[in-house]
Amino acid sequence: MGSNPIWVLSYSWLQGNVDLERVFLAGDISGANIVHNMAMRAGDVANPVNHLGVALIQPYFWGKERIGSEGAFDTDKLIVPNKMWTFAYPSTIGHDDPLVNPFTAEAPSLSNQGCTHALIFVTDQDVYRDCGWLYYETLRKRDWRGVVEIMEIEGEDHVFHLFSQTSQKALDMIKRLGSFLRQDKCTGIM
Repeated sequence: MGSNPIWVLSYSWLQGNVDLERVFLAGDISGANIVHNMAMRAGDVANPVNHLGVALIQPYFWGKERIGSEGAFDTDKLIVPNKMWTFAYPSTIGHDDPLVNPFTAEAPSLSNQGCTHALIFVTDQDVYRDCGWLYYETLRKRDWRGVVEIMEIEGEDHVFHLFSQTSQKALDMIKRLGSFLRQDKCTGIM
């Protein structure tokens, strides 16, 4: 398997049953980080696998330097983001590892993603909010061939949707995600 995403094509049941150009990848928090890294590998020029889109729900991206409002958070709220990456990946080069910080000079260009649609969800009280917005702005301003959208949920903190699954804001988020996933049935791009 390694870093080559083409291994998936070796499964005969996938070849006959899956249209890889209509696949969406979605994840929240660290799962969104994994989705980002999968999309980057799928867009690798040597082995392109084009899929339709990615949905990043409150993505876990982090760097050594604080951006935006990150510096305004209590030190207690920064403990988890500061320790999580080195706990999950002990041999990392640190918080500016391109696997967790897609904005470093060493990271591959976000324009290399192997998809044409991206949706990012952020909440206004989340410590990861500004990295989500930076991801959106970077895709929007770069030479990326896709459409990027963002939804910011006001008055909520990180992973609110896991604790308040039936709240109106969580339902609105799920509805927006569903709309995003159904867009391949439309003739135009949303």
